[in-house]
Amino acid sequence: MTDRVLLLIPNRSYRTHDFMEAATQLGIEVVVGTDRSSPLGGGPSGRQVSFDFHDLDRGVEQVESYASKYPVGTIVAVDDAGTRLAAHASRRLELPHNPVGAVEATRDKSLLRQRLAAAGVPSPRFAIVGRNDDLMKVARGIPYPAVLKPLSMSASRGVIRVNNAEEFIAAFRRIEEILDDPEYSLECPGFTDRVLVEEYLPGYEVSVEGVLADHRLEVLAIFDKPDPLEGPFFEETIYVTPSRHSEADIEQVVATSEAAVRALGLEAGPVHIELRVSDAGVYPIDVAARSIGGLCSRTLSFGTGMSLEELLLRCATGKEVPSYHREMRAAGVMMIPILRAGVLRSVTGRKEAETVSLVESVTISIPAGEEVVPLPEGNEYLGFIFAKGETPAEVEEALRESHRHLTFTIE
Repeated sequence: MTDRVLLLIPNRSYRTHDFMEAATQLGIEVVVGTDRSSPLGGGPSGRQVSFDFHDLDRGVEQVESYASKYPVGTIVAVDDAGTRLAAHASRRLELPHNPVGAVEATRDKSLLRQRLAAAGVPSPRFAIVGRNDDLMKVARGIPYPAVLKPLSMSASRGVIRVNNAEEFIAAFRRIEEILDDPEYSLECPGFTDRVLVEEYLPGYEVSVEGVLADHRLEVLAIFDKPDPLEGPFFEETIYVTPSRHSEADIEQVVATSEAAVRALGLEAGPVHIELRVSDAGVYPIDVAARSIGGLCSRTLSFGTGMSLEELLLRCATGKEVPSYHREMRAAGVMMIPILRAGVLRSVTGRKEAETVSLVESVTISIPAGEEVVPLPEGNEYLGFIFAKGETPAEVEEALRESHRHLTFTIE
C-alpha cells in the first residue's frame, strides 16, 4: 500500500504551512485536498486538488476518482470542515478511519449531547428548539441561565448566554441571522433549522489535546483558559499549559475525556476536547475529531522538538512516535480578540510586543484593509502571540503584557 497522505485542508485554514513542513521533515508524500482553490497556490499535477467538503456524496465520489489515479494510504482532516469527508471517503476506500457515526456526532452538537448523556457521561440539561417552534413558550419554560448554540459551529461562533426570556428571544433571532448566512448554509447543510439550548454550567474551562493510538487516549496537553468564560459570548483568548489546577481536578478531566471518547466511539487520530469544571463535576462542552485549531499547535513540542503536526502524521502513517511527552517548559498562546466590527486599518506596537521577555513571536493573521467581525458572528482572530517560560503564571503575564503593546485601528 502507498504511504501517500491526503490532507484535507480548508482554504481558510491557518495550518497548511505547518503540516507541509512536518511532511517534508518526515519525507512523507502529501496531497493537499482543499474545499476551494489550493491554499498552496498551484503545484504539480496530482499534488493539489479540490473536493466538495459539504456535499458528502459528491465529495466521496471525487476522492474515490482521485484515488483511482493517485492511490492514497490514509486521509487526514486538518480542521472540522474535513472530518466528515475524511471518515466517509476512508470507509469507501477501505482505509483506516474513525467510525462514521462517531465523527458525525462530533459535527452535530445535538447528537453529541444525546450520545454523551446516553452513556452516562456528565452532561448539562439540553433541548433542541426548531425555528418554527413557539419561541415565547419555550423561553418561558426553560431554567435560566441557559446557553444557545448553532448545531455545527466551532470556535464559540454563535454561542450566547441568556438570563431570561427576553434575552432568549433576542439571542435566538441573532443566531437565526447567522444560520441564514449563505456561507454557513453551504458549510453546514442540514443544520440551519434548529438551535441547541443547554443549561449554563458555572466553573472554569480547560482544553484537552490528545491522540487516539491503539484505541487508547494519549493526553498530549491540558490547557488552562485563565480568562473567565461566563458570557454573554464565550471568546477564548489565552491557552496556557501545563494546567495549574489541582491534581484531583486534572485526574477527573482526563477520566471524563476518556469516557467521552468511548461514548462517541472514536478510535483513531487526534481529538480536541473542551471541558467545564464545576463544583458538580467535569462536563464535556465539545469534542472534535481533529487537533487544536488556529496556530495554537505552535505552543506544543514533544520529545526533542517534534511538532504536533509531525506527531499526528507519524500516527497516521504508522511511523514510530518517539515520545508523547510535551517539553518541560510552560507554554501559551493568546488568540488576539476582535473587539468590534469594521475594517482593520493598521496595527502598531508589534516590535514592542515581540520584545517582551518570554514572548517568542507575534503573528498578525488579518491584513490591513480586511473586514473584521467579532463574536458571536465572527470566526477569526486578529492574530496570535506565543510565549514559553518556566511557569504557566509567567507565560500568562508575558502574553498579557505583549498584547498591551498592540494597538489595532478598526474603522
